[in-house]
Amino acid sequence: MAERQSGRAAGMRFYDISPPVGGNTVVFPGDTPPSRDVLLDMARGDHLTLSTFRSTVHVGAHVDAPSHYGRDGRTIDRQDVELYLGPCIVVRPPVKRGDLILPGAVAQGDLAPRVLFATGTYPDATHFNEDFAALAPETIDFLASRHVRLVGIDTPSVDPSTSQDLPSHRRCLAHDIAILEGLALDGVPEGTYELIALPLKLVGFDASPVRAILRALPPVPAPPG
Repeated sequence: MAERQSGRAAGMRFYDISPPVGGNTVVFPGDTPPSRDVLLDMARGDHLTLSTFRSTVHVGAHVDAPSHYGRDGRTIDRQDVELYLGPCIVVRPPVKRGDLILPGAVAQGDLAPRVLFATGTYPDATHFNEDFAALAPETIDFLASRHVRLVGIDTPSVDPSTSQDLPSHRRCLAHDIAILEGLALDGVPEGTYELIALPLKLVGFDASPVRAILRALPPVPAPPG
């Protein structure tokens, strides 16, 4: 739960919005689940502990590279890291499982450059439910018109699990909007935050896991007088 993982540092409240990744984490059917191979172990008398990690790069909280859904798209090592660091807003659209999030669920005024959707439709990272909510492609177009540079969601995909043509991914490609999926936003209030979700510099890869953090922004002081 994100609320239980929140804390304070130098007077700043923050939320850890990354689900745990372990042997019981589920991934899209047919993808590679995470596993650990212990090569050396101090518990067995070795001089140190050494592990090998094997997994899809689309595990837990992760960012998609354009190469994941565009033939000539940039790989994750070529993405601008500034996309994944800076002001964002968390919104809770009134949706249920299987719904598409439409533009009307988003505020019509100015938006932060990064928008995260808390749907609550994928509540358990150890159980894959196919009927999670997703983003309608016209919502991506709407966000692009408001100069949004990154869209995030608390489900495994911005498109429905059964989609083959991935229309929302393709609209993100058309507008060069970054994608952040698999977030743990339960317990995070709606509002404005600083997002920190930097990808690994995995050369040639189509995604990267991230440790996604939200830091509450300090209130703006009232003008004097």
